[in-house]
Amino acid sequence: MADKFLLRNIGVTDSHRIAVYLARGGYQSWSKVVKGIKPAEVVDLVKRSGLRGRGGAGFPAGMKWSFVPKDSYPRYLVCNADEGEPGTCKDRVLMEQDPHAVLEGVAIACYAIEAHVGFIYVRGEFSLSAERLEAAIAEAKAQGYLGDDVLGSGFALDIVVHRGAGAYICGEETALLSSLEGERGNPRLKPPFPATEGLYRKPTVINNVETLANLPLIIERGPEWYTSMGTEKSPGVKLFALSGQVKRPGIYELPLGTPLRTLIEECGGGTLDDRPVKAVIPGGSSSPMLPAGQLDVTLDYEAIAAAGSMLGSGAVIVITEGTCMVSVARRLVEFYAHEDCGQCVPGREGIAWMAKILERIEAGHGREEDLDLLLDICDGLGGRSLCPLGDAAVGPVRSSIKHFRDDYLAHIHTGTCVAPTSVTIA
Repeated sequence: MADKFLLRNIGVTDSHRIAVYLARGGYQSWSKVVKGIKPAEVVDLVKRSGLRGRGGAGFPAGMKWSFVPKDSYPRYLVCNADEGEPGTCKDRVLMEQDPHAVLEGVAIACYAIEAHVGFIYVRGEFSLSAERLEAAIAEAKAQGYLGDDVLGSGFALDIVVHRGAGAYICGEETALLSSLEGERGNPRLKPPFPATEGLYRKPTVINNVETLANLPLIIERGPEWYTSMGTEKSPGVKLFALSGQVKRPGIYELPLGTPLRTLIEECGGGTLDDRPVKAVIPGGSSSPMLPAGQLDVTLDYEAIAAAGSMLGSGAVIVITEGTCMVSVARRLVEFYAHEDCGQCVPGREGIAWMAKILERIEAGHGREEDLDLLLDICDGLGGRSLCPLGDAAVGPVRSSIKHFRDDYLAHIHTGTCVAPTSVTIA
């Protein structure tokens, strides 16, 4: 795609400075909103745009805002910038190189839900992201875009950056809220949902960085412009973090509905050493793997779901022939076992046992019965853990056994790996 929207400021010298952002049209949408559009009208604009959450679930953003109960104050907006999913690194680019676009999106969302305080919860390892956001907040306050009387409108808004401590589980929205309140980052039972009882037990909307960065564009150009791109049910553009065994890994902006093959071959330049594709993880490490025969599937929520996976965060990991899928599954499950909070039995016991079984198979000590045992554990985990982390661990195991059973059988019957090449998962 020739035009860039979400990435329009990336690569511009000093793009993180407010002077550059203003010179390139920044904060015009925020000024337009706070000076002359009612909150309910902003919600309606976003609903009409069809903008879906870019953090993984793909839930319509405007509808999510409308769940906030009327006449219940104060309310809070939380930007989920705890980008910890293996393979995912798109939000980091926005925060580091275009922090004012993120702030403008946060401000518009706060106004839409009538919140006067917004929080940005930044992944603990993202020091530069947090520093850039904090500096951007200071610049925005100094020029009247934040504060007690934004641009003379009478609307008060403060935005606070909160740094996490490096726990993947805090990307789950209720664990994030627990951490933000100063408690251990453990997920909470739902209901109640954050929209009715969230931060400090008050109505809270939680949106992803990329979701919020879309808002200034939608306000500036209109919902009809946004729906002119993408598909009917998945409109707009999306950032894809392409990694794995490709020649040009990186962050690419494409309309939703673009074929997966286009991303890999045209954007990514094809695979390393031009090896055939063996599998693709289309939406971050928690999304089930797709075999090479599905490269023509389109990158939108419905098509990827119909193919047996999920678009998730849009982190596309390419795996080529010569890679051991047992090794890939084992590494991913070990990550989830390490990051599990330990609250629920399915997550605490199930993921740890899957990691041990996969390690045993990879070491050449597995049995064919282990495959049925792994699938049985998956059945006990899927939809039964306290939070979605259980489902995340199930994805790579079920799909790797389904599509690449021969890799497992090679380890079990020969005691050695049939495909020793490794894959890099960012």
